[in-house]
Amino acid sequence: QVQLVESGGGLVQPGGSLRLSCAASGIAFRVYNMGWYRQAPGKERELVARIGTGGIPTYAGSLKGRFTVSRDNAKNTVYLQMNSLKPEDTAVYYCNAQGAYTSWDYWGQGTQVTVSS
Repeated sequence: QVQLVESGGGLVQPGGSLRLSCAASGIAFRVYNMGWYRQAPGKERELVARIGTGGIPTYAGSLKGRFTVSRDNAKNTVYLQMNSLKPEDTAVYYCNAQGAYTSWDYWGQGTQVTVSS
C-alpha cells in the first residue's frame, strides 16, 4: 500500500519558517519525481516545487529564493524548507509522487500551513 505522509505544518507568524516533510512508503522512492503543491481556500491546487530523481529542483517562479525542496533517498523522504513566510502562503500543502518511468501518481493527505500574526 502506497502512503505519502506529510508533517511539519502549523501556525507561524509572518517572516517565520517551517520545514515540511513527506515520508513515502510502498513505492521505489528513488525512481519517483517528488513534488509539493498547495491549495488555498477558493483557489486551485498549484505547484510549489518539484525535485527529480537526480535531485534537480524546480520551483514556481514566485517562490524561488524563499522555498527549498530536497530529498533523502535513504529515508524515502522529501522536504520543503519554507522561509520568510507570508500570509499568502497559507494553504494546505500536498506531497506528490510521480513515477519517472510510469504513469503512477500518488498524493498525500495534506498538511495545513497558516501564516498569521
